[in-house]
Amino acid sequence: MSRNNYIFTSESVSEGHPDKVCDRISDSILDAFLTEEPEARVGCETFATTNRVVVGGEVGLSDQAKLAEYMGNVEQIVRDSVREIGYEQDKFHWNTLQVDNLLHEQSAHIAQGVDATSDKEEGAGDQGLMFGYAVNETPELMPAPIQYSHAILRKLAEVRKNGTEPALGPDAKSQLTVRYADGKPVGVTSIVLSTQHLDPDLSSDDVRAIVEPYIRGELPDGWISEDTEWWVNPTGKFVIGGPDGDAGLTGRKIIVDTYGGAAPHGGGAFSGKDPTKVDRSAAYAARYLAKNVVAAGMAHRCTIQLAYAIGVAKPLSIYCDTHGTGNVAEVDIERAIAKSMDLTPQGIRTHLGMNRPIYARTAAYGHFGRAPEADGGFSWEKTDLMETLKNNC
Repeated sequence: MSRNNYIFTSESVSEGHPDKVCDRISDSILDAFLTEEPEARVGCETFATTNRVVVGGEVGLSDQAKLAEYMGNVEQIVRDSVREIGYEQDKFHWNTLQVDNLLHEQSAHIAQGVDATSDKEEGAGDQGLMFGYAVNETPELMPAPIQYSHAILRKLAEVRKNGTEPALGPDAKSQLTVRYADGKPVGVTSIVLSTQHLDPDLSSDDVRAIVEPYIRGELPDGWISEDTEWWVNPTGKFVIGGPDGDAGLTGRKIIVDTYGGAAPHGGGAFSGKDPTKVDRSAAYAARYLAKNVVAAGMAHRCTIQLAYAIGVAKPLSIYCDTHGTGNVAEVDIERAIAKSMDLTPQGIRTHLGMNRPIYARTAAYGHFGRAPEADGGFSWEKTDLMETLKNNC
């Protein structure tokens, strides 16, 4: 039986965190290739450290001349990404860092399993299992600890970039411990916020004075009390940040990217992967399905698992768990899902319109719990499948 009274903690990291710098670069390269060709193949990994960014992996376009041209654009994409995040430090500056581009053409042996032919459907780009989750404890149907951890950092990035708080640097982390009563989030027992600051003379108390009003503004009324513990820059000064302070890699923040530990994770990262790769597209589809199940009132909480094999189009399994909160039997939800959406890789991409340059924006502040956008961004957050699911139960 699920516990009703407990505390639970999730963390987020900002766009300037070293790993998120790498996610942003990888997804910006992906977007550039998808802009040229919606069926482009990209598996791009990034490593960042002091004054250096290394990009590697595989890419593919149908036009080999265009492929060579886009390979030549990678260095500028890297610099533009770092500049937009805000790094102009002595040892990590968008204009002076060294960029090593080790991208190469996609393996023909991988392509033969993925590409559709006259004899077979397009297959999954790899084997694996993917989870989606939704819960009705926030308007976005996301777990409260991760949703509000993201919101705090997104707000601090906004006021840093618009000049309201010029003392803040790009690198930051948040962590919220949320108290649940009768299964619902009701307050915050501790707040952890570590943020880079550009003025070396600022103390932890000085930084708290800057960030506290924004933190309070992002949390629901009444959640902060006199008993709430505050830990702002608890180690003291935080001037050296970003990849100069700690090396970064693509795909190292998979729990931050998803549900903050409140739900299972299949292990596959998202950033830098084109949507033929089910690590990304099927995880987005699973979130879409779970969110629509909860939005339709079929359950208060829902976990969906999908599983695939490389080169095989159809999912090997569909699993639903409503954690004892369901108004519809889980087996009926599983059957309804199979009837309601084509869960082949091509079916997912078509249904959610995923062959578009919509991924750089996902690289920070969560891939889920975001508002769907007019150009197709965050299409997996729509709740337009509710009636179909209910009718197919």
